Amino acid sequence: MSSPSFESTRRRLTEKQAETVDRLTQAGVEVLREQEFAGLTVRAVASRAGVGPATAYTYFSSKEHLVAEIFWRRLQSSPVVDGDGLDRTARVLAVLRNIALLIADEPAVSAAVTNALLGADPDVEHLRGRIGAEIHGRLAAALGPGSDPDLIETLELLYAGALLRAGMGYGTYAHIAGRLEASARLILE
Repeated sequence: MSSPSFESTRRRLTEKQAETVDRLTQAGVEVLREQEFAGLTVRAVASRAGVGPATAYTYFSSKEHLVAEIFWRRLQSSPVVDGDGLDRTARVLAVLRNIALLIADEPAVSAAVTNALLGADPDVEHLRGRIGAEIHGRLAAALGPGSDPDLIETLELLYAGALLRAGMGYGTYAHIAGRLEASARLILE
């Protein structure tokens, strides 16, 4: 028997449970591509994943929680920027661009992530904290040792505002990623 793996759902999971969560998150993306966020239900995702609704709700408290988990997994699996040979500004811009483009090629998923991360579900709040800590860590690493905490927070605010604008339809995520870079450059240079 393999050791349990930690998932950001609600508890430690066995290998079989982790596979079920994987199926649910993959099915969630498929349903989002067809129905968008308004049409997404945990019940529809469970059906697509081949599990019962009660099983799905064991892992995800809401559709917002499921979508936040999808984003968390994308962020966790995205490569950390290799900043060798880059100056501080280039490292930070690469981090911001990579994170902004995680879901840029999937508009329905992107819009759902914006909606989900604004939710008040305690499980979403937990994931939002983990997502924020991951982004904070990547920005701090790109800025280098002894970086100004106010600068990191400014860049976090810039990133959050840019993605909110994209989620509200003020431009595509690819366009917003470019604007994010230009704005960050103004701050850093």
